[in-house]
Amino acid sequence: MDVRDTFVLDGHIVDSLILPKVLDLVLDAGCDYELIDVEIGRSPTDTSRAVLQVTAPDEATLAAVAEQLRVQGANPATVDDATTHPAPADGVAPADFCATTNLDTEVRIGGRWVPADRAEMDCVLVVGADERVTTTPLHRIRSGDRVVVGAAGVRVRPADRPRAAAGFEFMDSEVSSEKPKATQLRALAGRMRAVRDEGGSILVVAGPVVIHTGGGPPLARLVRAGWVQTLFAGNGFATHDVESAVMGTSLGVSVASGQGTEGGHSNHLRVINEVRRHGSIAAAVASGWLTDGVMHALVTTGVPFVLGGSVRDDGPLPDTITDVVATADRMRDEVAGVRLALMLASTLHAVATGNVLPAAVETFCVDINPSVVTKLGDRGSHQAHGIVTDVGPFLALLADELGA
Repeated sequence: MDVRDTFVLDGHIVDSLILPKVLDLVLDAGCDYELIDVEIGRSPTDTSRAVLQVTAPDEATLAAVAEQLRVQGANPATVDDATTHPAPADGVAPADFCATTNLDTEVRIGGRWVPADRAEMDCVLVVGADERVTTTPLHRIRSGDRVVVGAAGVRVRPADRPRAAAGFEFMDSEVSSEKPKATQLRALAGRMRAVRDEGGSILVVAGPVVIHTGGGPPLARLVRAGWVQTLFAGNGFATHDVESAVMGTSLGVSVASGQGTEGGHSNHLRVINEVRRHGSIAAAVASGWLTDGVMHALVTTGVPFVLGGSVRDDGPLPDTITDVVATADRMRDEVAGVRLALMLASTLHAVATGNVLPAAVETFCVDINPSVVTKLGDRGSHQAHGIVTDVGPFLALLADELGA
């Protein structure tokens, strides 16, 4: 016997194509829908609203499609309070816990909607004794915590997205190497100016290719000019930045001539050893040994950075955090207040950062490989905009555009 439920979508659901995606999800699940009410906003700032009734062949199918719709911001029209179960042990959630998305989330407690403290995907919702709702990674759960279970009494808000020009356009895909780079660069610079003018923070996530392609000096200029408030990277980025600043090479290749240097294969190990002798990058700067580069600019301007290690790291540098859980926790601490994220030629750290960023954070991914942006989107960071280009020259032009 067929079963039905009614769902409500609010927000910029037309501009962001959320409404057609929701309808496709219903049909793909073997269900049917009826649009009961639709109100379309007329101006770019107006929101829209859609009410749809979903018909499913059985309760199990309806529950499954309801979970998919919730991730897109389609919430049941009639809801009860959320249900919580105690965590059975430290670091362990009840089996039927409600998994979070990177959208703003609210939990119904005592007949009122309580917003979760932050938006992050792949976490659980914990209700405190004061009825505040905390978005909590699994490893932070403590035995007895009241963890929200099931989807009832939980709703999310679709991320707002500016209205784009309507109609067919050439090169209108999200990721394309054929888009005019000058236009994309000016648009990015404009967004960075707006964020800084509004008091928001800009996060840069950088891979070692930034240094290999000559992007280190313009990125350092951006740091010194106040365009970067936080930087996430790995051991490789910091190592090759220091190598280029001290020895003029990156992976043993001269950053000036592009030619290999005699014995250059060991240059990065020598600078790692020297920084380890000093005890930290900051100590190497204070001693006068490190006098240039992105890491020097971060230290001298007081901009925080998080270096997350991997199993293939040489050294590593003493500032590199080798515990991946501790790294993710540090990243969570640093993303508060971030309004714009700039991912620069980094797949691993870009995806890791996307995992802890709310969907409301504007995200721009600059990479010669368009699949990096695709990977971000596939893993939930649907807000990522791709700029397919060589990151080194692009950073030089961006720094010039911003007057850094």
